[in-house]
Amino acid sequence: MKRARSGLLFLPLCLALGACGDDITTIVDGDPAAPRNLSGWYYNQAVYLTWELAPAWDGETFRVYGKRTTDARYYLIAEVTNCSGGRCSYTDINIVSEVTYEYYVAAVSPGGLETASDHSVQVFVPEPVPPPIPTGAEVVALDNAVFLRWSDNARNASDFSFYRVYLVDDAGDSYLLGETDSEGFLDLLVVNGFTYTYFVSAVDDQGHESSGSETAYGTPRPDYHGEWIYAYEDVPARSGFRFPQDELTYPIVSGTSPDRHFRMEVDAEGWWLVLGPGTEIYNGLFETSALKCGVAADFDCVDLTRAPQTGYTTQDMPLYPEITYVFRVVGDGGGLHYGVIRVILLGFDQEDSALMIFDWAYQLQAGNPELVAKEATGR
Repeated sequence: MKRARSGLLFLPLCLALGACGDDITTIVDGDPAAPRNLSGWYYNQAVYLTWELAPAWDGETFRVYGKRTTDARYYLIAEVTNCSGGRCSYTDINIVSEVTYEYYVAAVSPGGLETASDHSVQVFVPEPVPPPIPTGAEVVALDNAVFLRWSDNARNASDFSFYRVYLVDDAGDSYLLGETDSEGFLDLLVVNGFTYTYFVSAVDDQGHESSGSETAYGTPRPDYHGEWIYAYEDVPARSGFRFPQDELTYPIVSGTSPDRHFRMEVDAEGWWLVLGPGTEIYNGLFETSALKCGVAADFDCVDLTRAPQTGYTTQDMPLYPEITYVFRVVGDGGGLHYGVIRVILLGFDQEDSALMIFDWAYQLQAGNPELVAKEATGR
């Protein structure tokens, strides 16, 4: 790379006339220090250039020159002053796909002298082809958390790099929530009882981003693992249960409480769920392996993701282990809410009192049948 020089040598008029005194200073515009370690690369429809300041740098600005490799001469494309921490940068977005560009940078003195970098860099601009759009997005609603998962079809692209996860607000505007290189994302910034909508895009190793996936939405809600109640016949004060609005409210109530959603009874014919005032239970049994198949669930995990809309009864329901039961209850605000329990164990304590250990979840939004996960819907 040749050093480009231009500028003026400034001499006082008295020097030319031979009449300068001892207090006269000669002003000379010298060569500026050349920029060092120029590098360039392509990413997401832009060319990025960086270079380092020389130790003798004295605040000079820089000129960026560029051309297509098929061009005969360079063109001035920018003047740069945004240097920080000993480095400078420039981003060229005026580029065309399937073209190779060549760049060099020159330091410029106040008088206009230029000192070019000792080399130029060539950058090829590819066709901006993104990875496939991720499919199968769904939400697992947790307690004060949401787990978003999707299929790995975007990994079929040889240049796949990572995913971007977006949150969609009520106005339909989307915001980047985070990035991940796995097919899952845990959002811990949610609040129980509010519905959140998400979509996912895939990004390749050159920054090309796919369109967004189908949206998936979910409503986090309180849940609890390992709750237990006694049979009404054995410990009536701890035989009733009411789905709470939050985990600060103790859900175990007396079996005679008018606020109970159900209580447990045991007789010679078996174990029973006996409903409280205003409570309905789905007239069917769901054999499941977990209350919800969450982040670390086995591949063959089975849960119940959505409450049925019809088919409820007020009749007593027999109790069995590893069965999920769905309730439609009157909540604290008077609206109809869905709750779910999964029986873990039916047995007896050391006092021979019958008890049931179970997991439960409760939907805080009135009328929302979502219990665990919501299938993806079209954007």
